[in-house]
Amino acid sequence: MFQTLELRHKVAKAVRNFLDGERFLEVETPMLTKSTPEGARDYLVPSRVHPGEFYALPQSPQIFKQLLMVGGFERYYQITRCFRDEDLRADRQPEFTQIDIEMSFVDQEDIIDLTERMMAAVVKATKGIDIPRPFPRITYDEAMSRYGSDKPDVRFGLELVDVSEAVRGSAFQVFARAVEQGGQVKAINVKGAASRYSRKDIDALAEFAGRYGAKGLAWLKVEGGELKGPIAKFFVDDEQTALRQLLAAEDGDLLLFVADEKAIVAAALGALRLKLGKELGLIDETKLAFLWVTDWPLLEYDEEEGRYYAAHHPFTMPVRDDIPLLETNPGAVRAQAYDLVLNGYELGGGSLRIFERDVQEKMFRALGFDQEEARRQFGFLLEAFEYGTPPHGGIALGLDRLVMLLAGRTNLRDTIAFPKTASASCLLTEAPGPVSEKQLKELHLAVVLPDQQ
Repeated sequence: MFQTLELRHKVAKAVRNFLDGERFLEVETPMLTKSTPEGARDYLVPSRVHPGEFYALPQSPQIFKQLLMVGGFERYYQITRCFRDEDLRADRQPEFTQIDIEMSFVDQEDIIDLTERMMAAVVKATKGIDIPRPFPRITYDEAMSRYGSDKPDVRFGLELVDVSEAVRGSAFQVFARAVEQGGQVKAINVKGAASRYSRKDIDALAEFAGRYGAKGLAWLKVEGGELKGPIAKFFVDDEQTALRQLLAAEDGDLLLFVADEKAIVAAALGALRLKLGKELGLIDETKLAFLWVTDWPLLEYDEEEGRYYAAHHPFTMPVRDDIPLLETNPGAVRAQAYDLVLNGYELGGGSLRIFERDVQEKMFRALGFDQEEARRQFGFLLEAFEYGTPPHGGIALGLDRLVMLLAGRTNLRDTIAFPKTASASCLLTEAPGPVSEKQLKELHLAVVLPDQQ
C-alpha cells in the first residue's frame, strides 16, 4: 500500500512539474456549488443559513474552468476531488481525484498533443519507460464496430467481424431474420481454440453472453477445411466460403456468433472478447496501450424518459457542420470530443467547449430545457458568454485510475488512502452515519426512511 501511495505522489508531482513547464496556473475551484440536472446524482449539502436550499459537491469543475477562460486565465489546471453518487464498481469510487485541464485559443490537436506529452512525462518519471507517440486513434463508431466497446483494450486481437451480408439469405433463420429486421450478425474467430472449448464450455460462454442481452451464441469449428457444428448444415458452399474468408478461418479455429440488435451484438461480443482474452492469456499485462477514441455522438437518447442526454456534458461543442441538426435531428450531431483509453479503461475525456451563446441555447433546447429552465440552471454561464468568450477546450483525467493501471492493480480502492467500500461506506469511521436531532433541526430537515413513507 505504501508503494502505491508513493507512486500516486510521484504521478501527481510529475503532472505538476510538466504543467508548470507549460505555463499553466493551478487554480482551486469551489467544493460547495450548485446542483445541475445533467450527469450522475449529486451529493447534496443542506444550507443552514438558507433553509430548504442545498449545495452540491462538484461532479467536476466544468463550469468554473470555463468561467476562468472567460475571465482571461488561458491555461488552467488543478488536481481536484470530485463526487458522484452512482453505483460503484472496481474502477469507481464516490469521491475521486481528477487531473483537470483547460486552455483557451486551442483546437483538438493542441489538447491531444499536450496530453500525450504529459502522459509520456508521467510514465517516464514513474516507470522509467519511453512510450511511443503519437498514440493511435480510432473513431467511436470504429471502436464499437471492431471491439464492441467505446474503451477498447487493444493489447490483443479477437476483433468483431460483421458477417451480416454473407448470411443475409441463409437458411439459418436466426441470422437471416436478424439482418432482415435491421440488426446484424457478428463473429469473433478464436484462433486455435476449437479443441480447447467443449460443448459444455461453449454453453457457459453462451450463458455469459446472455448477461449482456444476447439471446444465444451460435458457433462453428473449422476442421479439415470445412465448417463443423450444429448450424453448419444451414449454409451452402458459397456461404461457408464467404464466412471462412471474412473470418480468416483456418483449421482448429472456433467461430462465435451473435445475431441481434446492433447494441446487443456489441455489448455481448465485446464482453465475450475481453473474457476470452483473459482466459486464453492473450493480454500482455506489461504493456501500456494508450488509445484515443474520437468523433463521439453529441447526444444519447433515453427511451424511458423520451429525451436526449449529453453524451459527455451540456457544454461540448458540436461539429460545426452539424449545428443546424440540433433543431431537426439531434441524434445525428457529432461532438468535438475525445476520450483517452488505457488498457481497456477510460482514463479521461475532453472536448472543445461551446463558446457562443446561441449555440449553447440550441444545445439546451435539444436537451429539453426551455429558456426559463436553462436560465435558472445556467444563467450565470450564459451571461458570461455575453462578455466575449474565447474558443477553449480541455480534458479531465482520472488520477486514481491512472495510478491503478501504472501500479498493475485492478481495483481503485488499492490506490486511495481510506477508500470507500462498494456500498459507499467508510469502514474506519463508519460513515455515513446518523446525526443528532439538534443538527437536523438547525438545518430544518426531517428524516423519512423508506419504510416510513
